[in-house]
Amino acid sequence: MDPSFSAPSEPTRHHLISTVTIWHNPGCGSSKNALDYLKEKGVEPTVYLYLKEKPDTAALKAVLKQLKLKPSGLLRPKEAAAEEMGLYAPGADEDAILAAMATNSKLVQRPVVIGPKGAVIARPKTRIDDVL
Repeated sequence: MDPSFSAPSEPTRHHLISTVTIWHNPGCGSSKNALDYLKEKGVEPTVYLYLKEKPDTAALKAVLKQLKLKPSGLLRPKEAAAEEMGLYAPGADEDAILAAMATNSKLVQRPVVIGPKGAVIARPKTRIDDVL
C-alpha cells in the first residue's frame, strides 16, 4: 500500500470507503478512537500500520505536503529519543527531523488521517471531519 496516495477531488460516499487512510498505532488510545470514529461514520479506511511498515522519507514528505506541515509539525511530542537527538531544540534542522522519523517511526505523531479533502493529525478525532 502506498501511504501517500492522492484521493479523488469529488468523492462519493462509496469512494470514502476506499480513499481514506489512517496511519494507525493499535497501542494508542487516540489512534483507536480515530479509527472507531471513522467506522462510526461508515468509513472503512485503509489501515497503515506505520510502526511496522515504517514510512520512508518519500512517504513522509508526501504526507507532510498533504498536512501542510514541516517535519517538526509531525514530530510526536515528549519522545525521549527525539529529546536525546535534540529534535525539540529551537531551530532544529527540519531535514534532520525528517531523517529521524524515517529511521524511527515512533517519532511520528499519530493518528494521521488522509482523506478526499486532505490530511489531518486527528487530535481531537473530530478533525477527521475536515478531510472527509
